[in-house]
Amino acid sequence: MSWADYIFLDLETVNKPFEKEIGEAVRRVIASGRYIGGPEVAEFERRLAESCGAPYCVGTGNGLDALRLIIRAYIELGEMAPGDEIIVPSNTYIATVLAITDNGLIPVFAEPDPRTMNLDTSRLSEYLSPRTRAIMTVHLYGRTCFDSAMLDFARSNSLKIIEDNAQAIGATTADGSRITGSLGDAAAFSFYPTKNIGALGDAGAVTTSDPRLADAVRAIANYGSDRQYHNIYRGLNSRLDPIQAAILSVKLPYLDRENGLRRDIAAVYEQEIKNPCVIKPLFDNSSVWHQYVVQVEDRENFRRYLADNGVETAVHYPLAPFDQPCYASVYKPDCPIARKLAESVVSLPVSRCTSVDDACQIADIINTYVQLKKR
Repeated sequence: MSWADYIFLDLETVNKPFEKEIGEAVRRVIASGRYIGGPEVAEFERRLAESCGAPYCVGTGNGLDALRLIIRAYIELGEMAPGDEIIVPSNTYIATVLAITDNGLIPVFAEPDPRTMNLDTSRLSEYLSPRTRAIMTVHLYGRTCFDSAMLDFARSNSLKIIEDNAQAIGATTADGSRITGSLGDAAAFSFYPTKNIGALGDAGAVTTSDPRLADAVRAIANYGSDRQYHNIYRGLNSRLDPIQAAILSVKLPYLDRENGLRRDIAAVYEQEIKNPCVIKPLFDNSSVWHQYVVQVEDRENFRRYLADNGVETAVHYPLAPFDQPCYASVYKPDCPIARKLAESVVSLPVSRCTSVDDACQIADIINTYVQLKKR
């Protein structure tokens, strides 16, 4: 068996089914002469808002800017101020934290539930202070992180709920009644090429039910202007490119199909992986499985074994954000669960590049793994 019989992700394979439609969409934008904003952006914003049940959507240059713009808009609207605090999961991707600190606010790192790897909503009161203004909930790996405990806590303490929805487009609440992107006060999307629905470059979006917030986000993202040559904020330039918007409009109607493929693979792993050395994620049909992440004690040995047997893996993420060099000297939270996850998580192939048969074979390979004994 050769190395990489089971590849982790290949974007050419992912985009192949859309190749003809993408080509037509790109040519349409080129022929239109509208290379900033225009009907393609407006149409994608409309479609995305409709798909998640949010009244307003604003396209942005990328997912990090979507998060940054939400917080900046709340500052401009007088809802937050530099020095305020936002509760954030301690095991998220660093972009979640960068959006907070870039705006002069303070991240308060909250521990995850090791079973779901999402924010432990039962512990939110531990992180509350008089300066707390919001909860930044992250739907990590495609699993929705939102429940009545979070909602009640936010309401009783007058906190905003901001969704980092970079990894969970199309995911739902446990009962299937609501979709990520419309659960809190505002949500940020990323359409980085590796996402379940990805652009062919950077792209992002903000959704919200608050028209004032939507207007502020749109203005700030466009040099702070509410109309041409009239700048009401000291803004920045983070607009969704119309070519990327057109590509995303091609892909969005296929979201349920793409998420369904991932659910099928995750279901195989759930059923077929039997190795007691491997802790599987809590199975949940509402998840869209952006990543299928297991936990193992000796990660490097496990990954080496899989690589030797032709299985590519990845690690999301090997360092908690507060342990990254840019933050390590500033924040020193007591977060043993986040650190343990950072040391033990391994992502298995779960994209369009992996078939159900592939997943069965990968599970068989995992089941023959033997953990090295500690000396």
